Amino acid sequence: MADQTGERRDAGARSGLRGDCANCFGLCCVALPFAASADFARDKPAGRPCPNLLGDHRCGIHTRLRQEGYPGCTVYDCFGAGQKVSQVTFGGRDWRTEPAGTLGEMAAAFPVVRHLHELLWYLTEALTLAPARPVHAGLRHLLERTEELTLLPPAELAALDVDAHRQDVNALLLRTSELMRAGVRGRKKDRRGADLMGARLRGADLRGASLRGACLIAADLTGADLRGADLIGADLRDTNLTDADLTGAFFLTQPQLNAARGTAGTRLPGSVTRPAHWAARP
Repeated sequence: MADQTGERRDAGARSGLRGDCANCFGLCCVALPFAASADFARDKPAGRPCPNLLGDHRCGIHTRLRQEGYPGCTVYDCFGAGQKVSQVTFGGRDWRTEPAGTLGEMAAAFPVVRHLHELLWYLTEALTLAPARPVHAGLRHLLERTEELTLLPPAELAALDVDAHRQDVNALLLRTSELMRAGVRGRKKDRRGADLMGARLRGADLRGASLRGACLIAADLTGADLRGADLIGADLRDTNLTDADLTGAFFLTQPQLNAARGTAGTRLPGSVTRPAHWAARP
């Protein structure tokens, strides 16, 4: 569990790891590709501005994204990479007014920084978890190193081997998970990487379970007990979390939660917020 001091430190450290669209040049609407599907109404290649992006970098259909066929946009979060690339990497230089080629450089740097900021999210949380104290020194070192990497110039960011760095981080996050789940009473289910698409898990006891990288697309977790579960990388698209208890669950991100379904009865850890599109009650 996280102590109160850790929670306050976590809240402050994560303030820069949430998207701030007002200080970004619409990079997620430019750099990333999407294909016509249930999530997006049309195709868009990487590096080309979305047709809904306005001249001031705001979304022209932001309040109607789901109705207009763009629910994929409502579940996305850049972990603060957008404002980092816009205001730090490129020093506040707008791609609309910069020389040709700037947009391509931004589009190449943005996904790299987004990956790094996601790692910063996990590392920051891990440093608030009391049972993980034996690895805090290593976690702190990796957090500082990751932050340094986010400050590289554009060309070096584009060439960075993010996967190699992620492996180093993951080794300590895995150890953090083991330490955290060891303190949960009862049998800890190992569902790491499990294919649980559409699984019927209503009321399931998943306390202290490892659900790292598990596929839970459209699974029914109504009323399930997920206290103390490791949810890093779990695919929660359309997962039913009605009345589920996720208090104490760790390594849960806002994009994961945004992609799931829940209600006012779903209990959440303090690191995330209840999505606005969730129903008040089933």
